[in-house]
Amino acid sequence: MARFDKLSVLKNMEQTPMVPVFYNKDVETAKKVIKACYDGGVRSFEFTNRGDFAHEVFAQCMKYAAENCPALAMGAGSVTDAPTAALYIQMGACFIVGPCFNPQVAALCNRRQIPYIPGCGTVSEIANAQEAGCEVVKLFPGDVYGTNFVKDVMAPMPWTRIMVTGGVAPTSENLKGWFQAGAFCVGMGSKLFPKDKVAANDWAYVTQICADSIEAIKNLK
Repeated sequence: MARFDKLSVLKNMEQTPMVPVFYNKDVETAKKVIKACYDGGVRSFEFTNRGDFAHEVFAQCMKYAAENCPALAMGAGSVTDAPTAALYIQMGACFIVGPCFNPQVAALCNRRQIPYIPGCGTVSEIANAQEAGCEVVKLFPGDVYGTNFVKDVMAPMPWTRIMVTGGVAPTSENLKGWFQAGAFCVGMGSKLFPKDKVAANDWAYVTQICADSIEAIKNLK
């Protein structure tokens, strides 16, 4: 069962609008990344379903986060079908993210009052997701659509909450573009976790870049 309810998760994302997106098959590495992000102020973390037995790594990370990162809402990403969403929800996922919109996942998440953040690339897809109860939609890949897409969607549909993922960088200039366009929050992956820094166990770097990104966003909002 999720440790945080739907309203709490959405409030988390609004108050700390940067969500790390990460996967690693090694449990200990994943735990260290999660803790480094948490120490940098992160309060929502997306662990992606991208490798064999990823759910087993997620389950152990959930138990670790409950003890060591008590204010962190962990969710599962790269989820494309309802059975997979159910698996992660059973393991305590506080939210579900997908690269595409699946009405069956929306129905499942609504039943359990878990936020479902589906990937949408058109205004119609966004509207369909909203009709299915999705409070936040994901623009993916963000760098393909750009800031103008966010701005243009927000003009006729100002109630829309968009999480931009893909093409988001931990720089003031990049973040300024997305949030001034109207982004609700951003998801950030590899740019937060350079392979050389992870290989070197440089967790202080991860903590600092998370803290800097969150501070930059707060100064923009």
